[in-house]
Amino acid sequence: MTLARVAIAVAVGSGTAVHAQNTDVIVLNPIVIESESDATLLQDGYVAESGRQATKVDSQIATIPQSIGVVTQDQVEDQEPRTLLETLGYSSGVSVGNFAFDSRYDAFYLRGFPAYYTGLFRDGLRQVNGPSAWYRNDPYTFEAVSILKGPASSLYGVSGPGGLVNTVSKRPKEETFREVVLTGGTENRAEAAFDFTGPATENGRLKYRLTGVLRDADTPLDGYSDDLALLAPALTYELTDRTRVTLLGEYAQSTVGGTASYYNPSYGEASDLYQGDPDYNDFDQTQYRIGYEVEHDLSEDITLRQNLRYSYVDADLEYSGYYPAGTDLARYWGHYTEDMEVFTVDTLAEYRFSTGSIDHTLITGIDYTASDYDAASAVGYVSAQETAALDPPYSGGQEMEQIGVYAHDQMQAGSWTLFLSGRYDWVDTTSIAADRTETNTDDEAFSGRIGVSYAMLNGLTPFANLSSSFSPNVGAVYDDVTSDLSRPADPTIGLQKEIGIKYQLPGTESLITASIFDIEQRDGVVFDTSTGINKQRQFDLRSRGFELEGTANFSDSIRMTAAYSYLDIEIEKGATDTKGNQLSATPHHTGSIWAFYEPQRGPLAGFGFGGGLRYIGESWGDDENTFKNDDFVFADLALSYDFRSPDLEGLHLQVNVKNVFDETGQTCSAGYCYRYEGRTATASLRYRF
Repeated sequence: MTLARVAIAVAVGSGTAVHAQNTDVIVLNPIVIESESDATLLQDGYVAESGRQATKVDSQIATIPQSIGVVTQDQVEDQEPRTLLETLGYSSGVSVGNFAFDSRYDAFYLRGFPAYYTGLFRDGLRQVNGPSAWYRNDPYTFEAVSILKGPASSLYGVSGPGGLVNTVSKRPKEETFREVVLTGGTENRAEAAFDFTGPATENGRLKYRLTGVLRDADTPLDGYSDDLALLAPALTYELTDRTRVTLLGEYAQSTVGGTASYYNPSYGEASDLYQGDPDYNDFDQTQYRIGYEVEHDLSEDITLRQNLRYSYVDADLEYSGYYPAGTDLARYWGHYTEDMEVFTVDTLAEYRFSTGSIDHTLITGIDYTASDYDAASAVGYVSAQETAALDPPYSGGQEMEQIGVYAHDQMQAGSWTLFLSGRYDWVDTTSIAADRTETNTDDEAFSGRIGVSYAMLNGLTPFANLSSSFSPNVGAVYDDVTSDLSRPADPTIGLQKEIGIKYQLPGTESLITASIFDIEQRDGVVFDTSTGINKQRQFDLRSRGFELEGTANFSDSIRMTAAYSYLDIEIEKGATDTKGNQLSATPHHTGSIWAFYEPQRGPLAGFGFGGGLRYIGESWGDDENTFKNDDFVFADLALSYDFRSPDLEGLHLQVNVKNVFDETGQTCSAGYCYRYEGRTATASLRYRF
C-alpha cells in the first residue's frame, strides 16, 4: 500500500548551479514507502523473496527445499483480517474453520494436524499456549506471517508434524513512516490505530517504532464483544557497525466473549440457540511480552545472534451453556482463570565458508524454553451471580523446561542446494493435578531434516525433503472422555516425506509451489467435544496430500494469491470404532483465490478493487464418520480509494466485506457442531504522513 507518491522535479543546469532560466524538469516515478521493515523477511507486494523463516539465516525462498507460504504486509492491508485465523484463510495446507466462528483462540490446523499448541511462533521463538491462556496476535502488530509446512523441529525444536506459523513483529524502519487509521463497521465496531516509526537520532543509529490499537466492538453473538487496548513499542540501536540490538515489546488488554457455541439438541446438529448468557459472557485477558534480538558480526564470515523473550498471559473466562432437564432446558455457568508465563532464548553462531566448489552456511545453536501455567475452575447451576461469587478452586497446572542443541549446514554448489539439519531436545515436564499431586515426565528425542533442490534455468526448482518432528504436549489427556481420569500427554512424534517443485513465472514477481507429502504422526493431541466439554485425547494419524499455492505481482497494478489443497488424513489409532476413518472436520478439497487490482493510470487511478473466494469441501462431522459436514463457499470483497490531490496526499479509504453471501451454516468437529459468523463489513480511513 502507498504511503506517499512524491513527484520529484529535478532542475538541470550546468556545473553545480541551478540556472533560473532553465525550466526543464524531469518527473520521476512515484516513491512508494511501505510499512514493512524487511528486516528479517524481504517482501514485495504479495511475493516474499527471502527470509530467515525456514533456516534462521537469510535464504532465497525459491530455493529452500521445503514448502513455505507467506502472507505479506500488502496482502494483510488489502484483506484487512481481524484475527490471525482470517490472515491465514487464503493459504494452502492451513485449516482455520474447524470450529467455525470462535475468535477466542487462533485454533489453526496445518496439513490436518492441530498446531495451535505446538506450532505458534513469534519472531522465530515458540509462543507456548496454556489450555486457555493463549497469546493473541492482532494483525495490526505484525508485518507478515510465514507458514512452514511439515516438520520443522530440526531447527525450531518443539513443534508439530504439520509445521508452524511464525508471525513477524513490526520492527523499526530507517525511513520515517507515520500512520493513523480509523475504522468503523457492522456490530458497532469502532477502532483507532496508529503506527509511527523512523530514526530517533540524527546519525540514524537509533530507530523506533510505536504501534497501538484501541477497539470497542460487538459481534453477532449476544453479549460477545471484541474489545482491545494494545501498545507495542520497538527500538533498534546500532551499537557499532558490527552490532545491532532490537527491543520488541507489547502490552494488551482484551475482552471477547466467553462462549462461542450454539446448543446442540441432538448429535450432529447445531440449533439457532446461542449458549452464551449476555450478562455473563466476558473473556478478559491481559498479556505482555518483552524481548530482544542481538546480532554481532564477529568477522566477515561469522555472525552471532541471540533472541530472547518473556511473555505472560492472564486469562479470566466466564462461560455458560444449556443442558437437558426433563422436557426443558436448564443453564449452567462456569468461571475459569489461568495464567501462563513463558521464557525462551535462542543463541546461535552462523559461519560462512567454502570447501572447494561448495559454499556453506553453517549454524550451530542452543535454545531454552521454560513455561508455567496454573488454572482454577468452578461451575454453578443456580445463577450467574452465584457462580461469579464463587472462588474457583485450583484445577491443575504444568511446568515445562526444554533445552535443545542443533546444527544446520546449508550447502550451495552451482544450481544445487542441500540442507542437513540435526537437533536433540531434552524436556522436563511436571504436571500438577487438582489435588496438587505432581507427575514428572522426562522426554528426549532427535529430530532431523535433509532436503535438496535444483534451480533450473527455466525458472523451475524441483525439491525434496525428509524431516521429523518432536513435541511434548501441554496439559492432560483422557483415554476415555466420559471419565474424569486423565494422564499427562505423551510427546507427539512425526515424520514427513515431501517432493515438489517451485516456479517463478518469467518476467514477473511470482512464486508457485506444488508439493506431494506423506506425514506419519504418533500420539497427536486433539480436542474431543462429544461430551460438551473440551477434553484432549491422543491419536495416531497419517496425512497424505497435494498442495498448490501461488503468489504474483503482475506489473504494478495487480496482486494475486491462489491455493488448492487435497488432504487425506487417516486415523491409524484413536477412539473405539475410529481406526481407518478420516479425521473429522478435515475436508479432502479446499481452495481459494484472491486478487487486488489497483490501476496506476487512467480514469480509475486511485481506486482499488479486490475480491476472493474460499472453498471448504465436505468433511466428516465426527471421527466415527457417521455424518458429513456440507461444503461451503465464502466470498470476500474490498474497495479502496487513494486520494491523490495535493491537499489530501496520504489519505486512503477502504471498505472490506467478509462472507458476502452471509453464510451461517454449521460445521462439526468430533461430533460437536458450531456455526459460522455471517456477513460483516468495515470501512477504514487511513492517513499516512
